Amino acid sequence: MLEGKKTIGLSWEPQLPSLLFGTKTDESQNVSESSLAYKPNSELIDGLFVPPNDPKKVNKLLKKQVKDTTGKGWFDMPAPTLTPELKKDLKLLKLRNVIDPKRHYKKGDSKLNSFPKYFQVGTVVEPVSEYFTSRLTKKERKPTLADELLSDQSLKDYRKRKVREIEEKNQPGGVDKWKIKGKSSWKRAKQRRH
Repeated sequence: MLEGKKTIGLSWEPQLPSLLFGTKTDESQNVSESSLAYKPNSELIDGLFVPPNDPKKVNKLLKKQVKDTTGKGWFDMPAPTLTPELKKDLKLLKLRNVIDPKRHYKKGDSKLNSFPKYFQVGTVVEPVSEYFTSRLTKKERKPTLADELLSDQSLKDYRKRKVREIEEKNQPGGVDKWKIKGKSSWKRAKQRRH
């Protein structure tokens, strides 16, 4: 009864040739091209990847597999993937001297789209003693730095004031009483001229 049933599990074994890692013997020269593990047209042997025969290519593959970190001196900090939200936050950090007029920062990278390779993003946890003084409420907390800056009221007032100053500076010169602001002002301007 057991012989009639199919066996469940792994009953398949890959057929792998012996790997020759740069040994120069008479046997390695006699091996045909079909039995070599590395094939230039990137074929797989029985659906499995077999490492190449050349030690230089093996080292290249091993370098690709090593995780991209800063090293032991920086506790193996990994290189994060840059999402659009992270890019916005990093751009805002580069433009931080424009955000707050009272603070002055050292001149950093002038390139706006060059981002650091290794960095980490964290959240600030306030101590219990600052519960009533400088704590952000749940409404004031935002998911990204850009959202938090856009919702800040003092920064809104500063931005509006700066925009108004720039617009006033760029307005065309001249006396306001001669400007045409409708039919009634046209008549008054005509009367003033005579």
